[in-house]
Amino acid sequence: MTKNPSRRDVSAAALATIAASVLPAPYVWAAEKKYDAGASDTEIKIGQTVPHSGPGSLYGVLGRVGEAYFQMLNEGGGINGRKINFLTLDDAYSAPKCVEATRRLVEQEEVLALYGSLGTAPQTAVHKYLNSKGVPQLLLNTGASKWNNPKEFKWTMAGLPLYPTEARILARHVLAVRPNAKIGILYQNDDFGRDFLGPFKKVLADAGGTASVIMEQTYDLTDPTVDSQLINLSKSGADVFYNISTGKASSQSIRKVAELGWKPLQLLSAGSTGKSILSAAGFENAKDIVSISYAKDAGPGRWEKDPGPTAFEELRKKYLPNIAPDNTIAYAGYGQAVTMGEILRRCGDDLTRANVLKQASTLNGFHSPFFLDGVTYSYTPDDYTPMKTLFTQIFNGKDWEVSDKPVVE
Repeated sequence: MTKNPSRRDVSAAALATIAASVLPAPYVWAAEKKYDAGASDTEIKIGQTVPHSGPGSLYGVLGRVGEAYFQMLNEGGGINGRKINFLTLDDAYSAPKCVEATRRLVEQEEVLALYGSLGTAPQTAVHKYLNSKGVPQLLLNTGASKWNNPKEFKWTMAGLPLYPTEARILARHVLAVRPNAKIGILYQNDDFGRDFLGPFKKVLADAGGTASVIMEQTYDLTDPTVDSQLINLSKSGADVFYNISTGKASSQSIRKVAELGWKPLQLLSAGSTGKSILSAAGFENAKDIVSISYAKDAGPGRWEKDPGPTAFEELRKKYLPNIAPDNTIAYAGYGQAVTMGEILRRCGDDLTRANVLKQASTLNGFHSPFFLDGVTYSYTPDDYTPMKTLFTQIFNGKDWEVSDKPVVE
């Protein structure tokens, strides 16, 4: 007959099981926590590089908004009980400075992940480095096609519509409304510009019609103006102007087209459609420009009572009163900060770089407060296309009129 086991006979495993069942939940969770560099019981450290100075300094507001958003979260207890330590460093839109700043974030500050860094050329300079280190490079403020390569560079994900997708949609729009178009193009003389240029021209070539590019002009970010390029384009006979530019070059070119009395069908890259850029150009000069849209505008207008812009406005008034209410670049930064916060929230207590990547690459269906209704992230582990539903839009001189028919790539 088997005797009842004494206390001495109870195995260590059984004792552990009993302890787990009776200890308060925090003690059980403690055994399940996983951390990489940049994470602990009390803190999550993340980083970013953007141009706070130099020719791209207009985009430095992305970092300031991120600081404000995470400060707001921290005042409310942080994410899953941890405070967010967010470091936004200046790379001046310079590849060498981006390398220096990124290495500092990874090797000295030991961030868990980077998000929202800007610029095709600067981010290309740290692309291989971050992947070799296994550091997430998420929600990049660039839509270069190279970022959609999960097999070879799984740690890098774009945060904007991919430039080739945008270019193909605009090319098809031209063919539909002006099938015999003579097209003049201004593009930034780097990977950013060329990523728009090639796919746009390929759609025209594949159509086999009479629409064609008759002149291309380039500019460098360091150029003080683009006036001479616009004068050349206006004299070319082009009746369509594709403006592949950023920041002040976009404002300058839109204004110069009007000054020259040139009246082509204007196409503008989506990253330059914010009201801060159009305001610098003069809203009246931007009338009838066509672009791609996936996001709402900040400030007065059709979206001012929408929950997304309203939440941004509350943040802006409290933490960033010196930023204009209609600064759509700032609003974009807010949307990305919210998204990064969601990724970290989904990580729970598994704050490893591998899990950060897993949560980012399974965001399919998440709606950023910056997005138009009907647009969500489309990331999957095998396809890093950020979003596949886009809209065309036309500027009416005061606001963008967004088509009610989405374009799905």
